[in-house]
Amino acid sequence: MTVNSLVVEAGAGQVADRSPVKVWLCPNEDLPHDMATLLADHWLDEHERQIAARFLFERDRRQYLVAHALVRRALSLEVGLPEAELVIWRSVHGRPFLQLPADGLPRGGREVDFNLSHAHGYNLLGVVRSRRIGVDVERLDRGEQALNTIVRTFTPQEQRWVAAAPRGRPRDRRVLRLWTLKEAYSKARGLGLGLPFDTFSFTLADDGGVRAFHGPQDDRAGHWRFVELEPVPEVLAAVAVEAGPAQEPVLRLHHGFPWGRAAPRSVPLSSPVGGRG
Repeated sequence: MTVNSLVVEAGAGQVADRSPVKVWLCPNEDLPHDMATLLADHWLDEHERQIAARFLFERDRRQYLVAHALVRRALSLEVGLPEAELVIWRSVHGRPFLQLPADGLPRGGREVDFNLSHAHGYNLLGVVRSRRIGVDVERLDRGEQALNTIVRTFTPQEQRWVAAAPRGRPRDRRVLRLWTLKEAYSKARGLGLGLPFDTFSFTLADDGGVRAFHGPQDDRAGHWRFVELEPVPEVLAAVAVEAGPAQEPVLRLHHGFPWGRAAPRSVPLSSPVGGRG
């Protein structure tokens, strides 16, 4: 797997990120149960193994093992360190970060960020160099009560946009388009549900795509790139990446557990959008 390193633009005086955004969608079924357990025994740290042991239901344990094996495999390919040697720490809000070796990464660069989401059998992982990234994945078959609760967290303008759609799948799709984008953005900020979802807003095109974004007052980055995906039918995903002037405007979408060398699908990143609310 070729990894582009960080390069310095001539005359810019700063490091420019030339690597694409990399995203993996991995269904649980792509990693057999016995293999997921074996990899977890060899790759996961003590903290991760303790969490896995606490799950009451085997389906939830399997989801956790596949998701965290995916994280370590993809990061190993990205930075050039063995899966079991990756040191992952968590912020006070629970967001994981990769602890960088004192002598730098074997495959170059000084920064790497990643974010993980999983929902009912699907795992989504985003990896990017020298930027912050957030991802979210949701299935459209969530119950009406859960979706109604979600809508109440939106801004009044977003609620009106949702209500304008016909009931059923069209309205459910609008709800989860907004929800995945808000989750991805708040996770990129490292705040998760600690960031009230009515303090920032999206204006979405009816047929897909972010037309405008108004961030909260404390958003120092100001501008972001967003991507909406439906990688498989009835599964919605969103990616939020902090915008940079020299970032390659492309996302590489990989499907399945990263064992082989199957070519990813290229997805254009949106133009930067943003502005404080």
